[in-house]
Amino acid sequence: MISGERVFIGLGANLGDAAATVRDAFDALATLPGTCCVARSSLYRSAPVDATGPDFVNAVAELRTELEPEALLCALHDIEASFGRERPYRHAPRTLDLDLLLFGKRCIDTPELTLPHPRWTERAFVVVPLAEIAPELAPDIVPGPTLERIG
Repeated sequence: MISGERVFIGLGANLGDAAATVRDAFDALATLPGTCCVARSSLYRSAPVDATGPDFVNAVAELRTELEPEALLCALHDIEASFGRERPYRHAPRTLDLDLLLFGKRCIDTPELTLPHPRWTERAFVVVPLAEIAPELAPDIVPGPTLERIG
C-alpha cells in the first residue's frame, strides 16, 4: 500500500453513459503513479448545481498518493481529457469532472488550486458520498436536496 497523503476526489459526469464513465474514472485514478485507490463511494444521481444539462452521476474516491497537489491536479485534468472533457464555458455539461476536494490537511490558495475545495461542504453531491467512505470528515449537516443512490 502507498504511504502517501490521504486525498479525496469528487467525480461527476452528466453526458453520455455517466455511470459507466464514473466507474471507469475510479479505475483511471488507481493507475496514477505513486497512487492507490483506498475507497470508492456508491454512485449518486443529482440535479445540476450552477450548471445546465441532464442530471449528474457523482461519487467520491479516497486515494493515497505520493504526488504533490499540483501534479495530482494536472493528472486529474489529463484523465478528464482522456474521457473527452471539453471546457467551452464555466459549468458546461461534461463527460467527466474530477475535483480535488481534500489533500491531507494541506491548505493551498493559488490561482491554479484551492485546497480544501472552496465549496465542498455546500454540496450534497460531495458531502453524501464522502460521508459514506469517510464519515469523520463529513459535516454534520447535509446541504441541498436529497440524492438518489444508484449503485
